[in-house]
Amino acid sequence: MPAHFNKLTTPADHWARLFTAQRLGSIKPAPIQDSARSSFHKDYDRLVFSHSFRQLNQKTQVHPLTNQLGIHTRLTHSLEVSCIGRSLGIMAAEKLHDKLSNGLPAGVTPSDVGVIVQAACLAHDIGNPPFGHAGEYAICDWFMHSDRQTILQNISNDERLDLFAYEGNAQGFRLLVRNEHHPDLGGMRLTCATLGAFMKYPWLATHSNPLNSTPINNQHQSADQNAPKIQKFGCFYSEAAQLEQLADCLQLPRSEQHDGFSRHPLAYLLEAADDICYALIDLEDGINLNMLTYHEVATIFYELIGERPSRIDLPAHLSVRQSLASLRARAMMRLVNTVTDAFVVNSDKLLAGTLNGSLFAHCDASVQNGINQAKQLAREQIFNHPSKVRMELMANQCLHRLLDSFMPLAWMAHTSASKPFEQQRLLSLLQPHLDENRRLLTEDIYHNILNILDFITGMNDHEAYRLAQELQGHWGTMV
Repeated sequence: MPAHFNKLTTPADHWARLFTAQRLGSIKPAPIQDSARSSFHKDYDRLVFSHSFRQLNQKTQVHPLTNQLGIHTRLTHSLEVSCIGRSLGIMAAEKLHDKLSNGLPAGVTPSDVGVIVQAACLAHDIGNPPFGHAGEYAICDWFMHSDRQTILQNISNDERLDLFAYEGNAQGFRLLVRNEHHPDLGGMRLTCATLGAFMKYPWLATHSNPLNSTPINNQHQSADQNAPKIQKFGCFYSEAAQLEQLADCLQLPRSEQHDGFSRHPLAYLLEAADDICYALIDLEDGINLNMLTYHEVATIFYELIGERPSRIDLPAHLSVRQSLASLRARAMMRLVNTVTDAFVVNSDKLLAGTLNGSLFAHCDASVQNGINQAKQLAREQIFNHPSKVRMELMANQCLHRLLDSFMPLAWMAHTSASKPFEQQRLLSLLQPHLDENRRLLTEDIYHNILNILDFITGMNDHEAYRLAQELQGHWGTMV
């Protein structure tokens, strides 16, 4: 643990620090909450009005480029996760208040905690590239290819790991603390409490992965075959200083598993809110796309409710949508209550950073079974459905085309040699993005790569698809 962690002598001291309204990147002290619109409400508002949040409207949740109305995008998913997160935060804080000898820290209400989790949940997917997880895999694959290794030898192992295991979570942190500009730079200047709750993985790739994780360092293995699995992480090497500042402000303990930090306790509530939507809402999309049946989904909903009826039939007076909405509401109520119980029971471990697994691992067996069944059903019948596989292959080709076109600018744009016509025109497409973010392409290849990834991953699915088609010479092909 860092030395400063031991200065907090009571649980109340710990919680007060974790709920701080201090803004990352600001030298101003945390304001005294003297109005109905707290610093945490301002976090929520800043996120809602940000460009990156609006782009989620046409980014994939599960099904890329679907034209069917009512299917979730990253925007509607994030809004729903934030609603569940708010309920989790409020209820957990109310129960925590009853457990602590002196209640919640002075000036902090259950409503404040609810808004912290709500804002963090709203931002939890803000860094996702076009086409969701398929987009992450496409970026990783592109950098892992043997054709890229000569260039990537010119950057450090820490920097290569960021690319070989490209993470939407780390891109999200980069957006919040660097790219979405406050007038004086420094990202969105969110409170440290909200950023802490946002960070599911408060560590660098090099904190959680061995030095030989990169293909370049593995002498017996090609770059694009059977590479070691790189563990998830939440911060690129480029934002390491901001992560240290955040952990220092919140006084997060060091992880027992690696050299990174332990999660903020509220990050467990964010994770639970995301999993609840995964288990409930995404399965309903599967029914609407004829990938799942009512019986399959209702069976899981009843498991989450804690009931096992002898027969599961659609009530005669209800539509499939109405019946599932009723079951979903009951399941959510039980899940919120059960998860917040687990949060409070394990609050000492959460403070110490020693809790193993998610909060669901500490819930009733029927809740664990229901969540696991939902994930298994989604893996088997949604994620591997032929229509989804075809769209993901298209997404992979689309992003590879964009990377093939723009990424050479990262190591060629700063040279004084005359550039081919195509590179000149590609640079003109990239330049407005660089100007807006007050960036230049320099001799630093790693930072050039990240700036170009900011541009590409900031597109929504439709923008990425159209530009890839145009670069391929298919003018006018639209989705």
